[in-house]
Amino acid sequence: MHDIRFIRENPQAFDAGLALRGLAPLADSILAADASSRSIQNSLQELLAERNEASKAIGQAKAKKDEALAAQLMERVTALKETIPALEAQHREAAEAVSTLLAGLPNLPSEGVPEGKDEDENVEVKRWGDPKPAEGAKEHFDIGAPLGLDFESAQSVSGARFAYLRGGVARLSRALGQFMLDTHTTKFGYEEVAPPVLVRDEALFGTAQLPKFSEDLFQTTDGRWLIPTAEVSLTNLARDQIVETAALPLRFTALTSCFRSEAGAAGKDTRGLIRQHQFDKVELVSITTPEESDAEHERMTAAAEYILETLGLPYRRMLLCTGDMGFSARRTYDLEVWLPGQGRYREISSCSNCGDFQARRMDARYKPEGQKSTRFLHTLNGSGLAVGRTLVAVLENYQNEDGSVTVPEALRPYMGGLDVLRP
Repeated sequence: MHDIRFIRENPQAFDAGLALRGLAPLADSILAADASSRSIQNSLQELLAERNEASKAIGQAKAKKDEALAAQLMERVTALKETIPALEAQHREAAEAVSTLLAGLPNLPSEGVPEGKDEDENVEVKRWGDPKPAEGAKEHFDIGAPLGLDFESAQSVSGARFAYLRGGVARLSRALGQFMLDTHTTKFGYEEVAPPVLVRDEALFGTAQLPKFSEDLFQTTDGRWLIPTAEVSLTNLARDQIVETAALPLRFTALTSCFRSEAGAAGKDTRGLIRQHQFDKVELVSITTPEESDAEHERMTAAAEYILETLGLPYRRMLLCTGDMGFSARRTYDLEVWLPGQGRYREISSCSNCGDFQARRMDARYKPEGQKSTRFLHTLNGSGLAVGRTLVAVLENYQNEDGSVTVPEALRPYMGGLDVLRP
């Protein structure tokens, strides 16, 4: 959510930020709606003050036995009681109009984010590891089928974009999730959380999946929603809170199933694990002060990179351009892992600094030391990592000519010492 005061004071800067997001200028229409709301509010406050004064005056008139004045004042109070509710309704409607306008707009990019229309204009800022040759490499669904990756059974049970993981592949997937959780909690100080995967409207509004992206979500018959990412559950831990400064930063991690309808992905990645309706992901969420959020963004991204490096998976870090960033983000790094079977890098993690955009929607604040007023927190989130996509990367990068897959050394303690998966 945007700060209406910032728009009042910096309408041109606000429109310039929207332009970087590919949107037309909107400051004038927002400010017109805001002016209407404030005008109605001022009129309402004047009538409420008049009603209060008239009510006091009635008692004073009666004390002086001035029944005529008392009757006149009572008539005015009665009229005001009929007028005020209508004006209150008008104010609610006007205020909601402003909120609706603001809620539908993406975050503004921070300084230094490259301008661009789509992923082709993202900027590579780092590369790690030596990509294995694509020539002769198989894709993960061909490698995984003899090892327990079963799409056909899932198709008959659940439809497209689902999979059964069986045997060695299932254990390897579990090992990946446990390895990531253990690393993030012991090395990087994240608190492990087992959060709800069903949430209410207000939780998704707080992290900005609602109202704009409802078609990408699954909703239950009782009105709850299946989370598309544990970012929703974890970030909302600060909802309606005033966090003690001494407790910051808050760092949370969770391994959950995630659910996405993939409404806009028709025809994309129809084979394999890259784009599923249900998948597991280890999420990282940080909640901190505005002064520390940029450094926290670098730290979070480094934590996700550490997982890839420890697994020996070549990757590159991309700074997303203005046209490719997510709705809530002001700055985003994507980590793209090398997949020799596809012969290209594919996204495996997205780490974003959302500034105070989500915190305003959740009313998540803190009180700086020595100050009376509160400030909105900054929230950050990242995949650390998407387990299914990491499984894809391991299968493709560690495949052997005989159809087996070597288990990365870092995962062997989670595999009972098993060092190779064999058909």
